[in-house]
Amino acid sequence: MGSPWKPLLLLSVISGLADLAKAVAGRPVSYAAVLRMKADSSSSSTLNSRMRLRNSQGVGSSSLDWPPLSRHRFSALSSQEDYMSEESEEFGPIFIQEPDDAIFSLDMDNKKVIMNCEARGNPAPTYSWLINGTNVNVEADFRYSMIDGNLIIHNTSEASDHGRYQCRAENSIGIVMSREALLQFAYLEAFSGRTRGAVSVREGQGVVLMCAPPPHSPEIIYSWVFNELPSFVAEDRRRFISQEMGNLYISKVQPSDVGSYVCQVKNTVTNARVLSPPTPLTLKTDGVMGEYEPKIEAHFPQTVLVAKGVTVRLECFALGNPVPTITWRKMSGNIPKKARLRKSQAVLEIPNIQLEDSGSYECKAENTRGGTSYRGHLQVYTLPQWISMINDTQLDSGEQLRWECRAAGKPRPTYRWMRNGEPLSPQSRVEMVNGELIIHRLQQADSGMYQCVAENKYGSIYSSAELKILASAPMFSTNPVRLIATVGRDVSLECRPRASPKPRITWKKNDRRVQPSRRIMLLRNNTLRIINSSRTDEGNYVCRAENQFGSAELMTVLLVKEPMRVELSPVRVEVTVGESVVLSCKVTHDPTLEVSFFWLLNNQPLNAQHEGGHFEYIQTSSTADLMIRSILLKHAGKYGCRAQTSADSVLAEAELLVRGPPGPPGVVIVEEITDTTATLSWSHGVDNHSPITTYNVQARSPFSLGWQTVKTDPDPVTGNMESAMAVELNPWVEYEFRVVATNAIGTGDPSSPSRAVRTKEAVPSVAPGSVRGGNGRRHELVISWEPVSEEFQNGEGFGYIVAFRANGTRGWKEKMVTSADSTTYKYRDETFPPLTPFEVRVGVYNNKGDGPFSGVVTVFSAEGEPREPPSELQAFAISSSEIKVTWKPPSPGPGRPQGYEVSYWKDMEQEETGKKPRTMGNETNMLLTGLEGNTQYLISVKGFNSVGQGPSSSAIRIRTKKNAPSLPPGNLMWIQEGNNVSLSWDPVKARDNESAVIGYKVLLRQEGRGHSQVTRTPNSSVVLTLPEGGTYIIEVRAVSEGGEGAASAQVRLLTSSGVRAKSGQLSIYNLPAGVTWTALFLSLMVPSFHF
Repeated sequence: MGSPWKPLLLLSVISGLADLAKAVAGRPVSYAAVLRMKADSSSSSTLNSRMRLRNSQGVGSSSLDWPPLSRHRFSALSSQEDYMSEESEEFGPIFIQEPDDAIFSLDMDNKKVIMNCEARGNPAPTYSWLINGTNVNVEADFRYSMIDGNLIIHNTSEASDHGRYQCRAENSIGIVMSREALLQFAYLEAFSGRTRGAVSVREGQGVVLMCAPPPHSPEIIYSWVFNELPSFVAEDRRRFISQEMGNLYISKVQPSDVGSYVCQVKNTVTNARVLSPPTPLTLKTDGVMGEYEPKIEAHFPQTVLVAKGVTVRLECFALGNPVPTITWRKMSGNIPKKARLRKSQAVLEIPNIQLEDSGSYECKAENTRGGTSYRGHLQVYTLPQWISMINDTQLDSGEQLRWECRAAGKPRPTYRWMRNGEPLSPQSRVEMVNGELIIHRLQQADSGMYQCVAENKYGSIYSSAELKILASAPMFSTNPVRLIATVGRDVSLECRPRASPKPRITWKKNDRRVQPSRRIMLLRNNTLRIINSSRTDEGNYVCRAENQFGSAELMTVLLVKEPMRVELSPVRVEVTVGESVVLSCKVTHDPTLEVSFFWLLNNQPLNAQHEGGHFEYIQTSSTADLMIRSILLKHAGKYGCRAQTSADSVLAEAELLVRGPPGPPGVVIVEEITDTTATLSWSHGVDNHSPITTYNVQARSPFSLGWQTVKTDPDPVTGNMESAMAVELNPWVEYEFRVVATNAIGTGDPSSPSRAVRTKEAVPSVAPGSVRGGNGRRHELVISWEPVSEEFQNGEGFGYIVAFRANGTRGWKEKMVTSADSTTYKYRDETFPPLTPFEVRVGVYNNKGDGPFSGVVTVFSAEGEPREPPSELQAFAISSSEIKVTWKPPSPGPGRPQGYEVSYWKDMEQEETGKKPRTMGNETNMLLTGLEGNTQYLISVKGFNSVGQGPSSSAIRIRTKKNAPSLPPGNLMWIQEGNNVSLSWDPVKARDNESAVIGYKVLLRQEGRGHSQVTRTPNSSVVLTLPEGGTYIIEVRAVSEGGEGAASAQVRLLTSSGVRAKSGQLSIYNLPAGVTWTALFLSLMVPSFHF
């Protein structure tokens, strides 16, 4: 029923419009939909004609759960598609969209308001409207028009159009009324132009500047301008603007407050603003106001009524000198935690107000001169909300209708009923009590649309339903019916026609009226029941139904067959986990009937596909076998084979017992705990048809790798026992225990762990290990040990006792080390010399007492850092970048070096800037690399050990060699005869700052390999012999005291594997400087000659 004409009406909406509740009939208005336009409603849910849940709610109502169906006959809830397919079935109007409360701005150019209304029904509904209970005559008043159900008001004015609107939807089934919608108008008039007189006060005095707002609707927002725009008064502890009255309150006037004040008001819907005439504020010159106690000038009403769910703002502000402090409290209970204090505590704001927030609230104003308070009551109301509603119902004439609707609300709602839009009043057949409607002896005239209205003084909600009185001749959905029974069974022949009113029923068999007897009975529901049927009961049975609208007959053909017999074998079988078994189901039945087989396990259908291949069906016409492979414990139970024909269904059962490992024992309980034992108890688990032979007790602690078997008393724990003692536990350790059962089949799953328990404390029983010592500084005795694991500390307050004495003495010195994690103790005594031997032992203790000591070991006191420098320091220049340094160690004695540190630095530099590489152990030489050529270095050596460094030797001076020649050998030439190569080059001439050339190094390597063959020569030529096969690379470097010079260009030579050059075949090559050539066997056939 959607309309193609959907105009859009734009209205201004701002936050806080919910506060308009006070201005609109004592209840809040939903301004989020100020004149909500007609929306698409194709997605609205509908109901078919037999049951359509109709929920028409007032403003502020919430979504509800549908109540359970009543005892009346209902059809199912329909989808949109169901409705489309049943458009031919008539049903009463159902509202899709109802009018909403709206506020219209009189400042808008388009003076047109649209009130929306849309309903669904078959036939399609027609619409009419009421304003304040009076019918709107659309035809007679040109200002009104309608498009579908929407009412359009032209040339809107507040005088004629303000009020409550209600939409009426009607078709041939009946009439329903929509909820009432309030139409209001937003406006803001101008302030009076009359000049306002000046307000004169003393400094320190309080003042109230009145706003006196102009006529307006709805609520407005107040602010004050100081002197001129845009300078607005800022609210603080001293200044407050009431949003209830609009007045400006200044608690204590200061000279800076002198000026002109203008009240500005803003309409919350139209956003229109108007300014009052200015109010001058001046100071009197007759003195300053002294201090005075507070006086509350702005406060909330004595009784505040608010709707549940809105935000409440309670105002309280006082004048006073000094400026008063505002505090709040709730007289019964605490102020809600969600509450917030605004504007320097002058406003108590409670969002989402609830019923429990009701009560008396007090604000108190205090300063040093005294205090005063104000108290008011906050009362929260709720709009009606449905608890249960009425639903579409169809009944036979003469029956009784009983409808009940229930709603919650504060105040408690009252109820009224309407039929076809008109009030329904009690009559001889009609009763209405507290939301309940009863109509006795229903008549056809009672059909129509009914509405239950629940209302309190803050709002109303509507629930609609259709009552349909049925009147139809009897009709059977299926005819005839074929029924097969078995000999000896009871048979029920049903007769359930659709008819209204209820028809009279008669039965015939083979054209003869059925006479009730002890074996043949006619039940109240018109079913014919035959007890202990036999073959003689076969025949054609006819049920005849008749009422004032007509009659109908149903024929039931009854066939009686021999009963079916089912045998399932074996009836009881025991197997072990992993074995297989076959259950065979054999059937004897009437050959004219087909039989179907169904398998059950523990009365539940057995789905072989979900059992991982353990089950397989093998079936013929009269047998069905079930094979169970690799049986698991869960396959145990009662198996059923159900054979079923169209005549009867027979079940045969067999029991399968599966022997397997035991199930987990019951919960383990720790009965008693000592320092090394725990007494445990448990209950037997299932033995899975194999007696439990033993129990294994396991424990887990933070120090164990998972669960570990513990020793028990008795040992072993036999299968008939339910308690044992775990022994040889560690004291002061937290344990969990579990029990595992074993039988002849295997070991089962463990029990659930016990609660964690800690064994009691005991004296430590484990001494520290690996007691040793040494190192440290001079005059120190360093003693170290391996700490005792927390598992063996046996209690709180664990620590170590370090005992030592010099060899040959009698008394022990003992020192306490209180940290359980300590591994070292240092004792210092200036009197004993280095490397003094001591007898040492380390013990343990905790709060329970002292434990054992470790064995006695000998530990020497520290020998100290080296005392003498190395001797005979020498240095040799190896090349331009290398110097070899040698020395001899200092004389033997305390402070033996563990290594040496070599310091070297350039002449003219500080020692601190140099490098200091170290040797380790007994090495007494070092090769310094990466040095600069032709540079003088200073070198010194010192010894070091774990204690520190010894004195440094005297520094010596040495200069590195000049740098190697920078020019590479050039003009390489070679002659290759077979695998022999004669190579020559131009000699390299060193520059003045380079070392003289003393020879050359020729490197030969096979391509792809890292290893080189080196040939040294003092000349500028060399003869090389190449191995057979492959490509070879040759390069030449000049050699000097400063090292090797730059490499020449590479020469690449190729030889053939297994082939030698003939004596008369020569290859002569020349390699220009900087170019690498590859010899490709360029052969010159020349007469044989020799060099």
